[in-house]
Amino acid sequence: MKLDEIKKFEAKYPKGSLTGKTSSYEEKLKALKHDPVENPLHYNRKGIECIHAIEASMGEEEFKGYLKGNAIKYLWRYKYKDNPTEDLGKCIWYASRLKEITHE
Repeated sequence: MKLDEIKKFEAKYPKGSLTGKTSSYEEKLKALKHDPVENPLHYNRKGIECIHAIEASMGEEEFKGYLKGNAIKYLWRYKYKDNPTEDLGKCIWYASRLKEITHE
């Protein structure tokens, strides 16, 4: 979800305004922020993105191999999934990240 849409939601519904419960507000805001390709919620724990932890645990060439392998995996299996465009989006995400860190 785009940042401007989240800001509109926050402006329209100030914290605590949804049925008077903070948890309801937080749940709705969390649902708006969820993006299974760009920002999968289940890959973030205590403010640490899983991809950053993986990168920190590897050397540069190892991490490039990890990105390449994941891009291939998602491209390989997209046509067998219920949501093929999501897997293609993930393939593009990994390939784009690999491109970003590859030095010419």
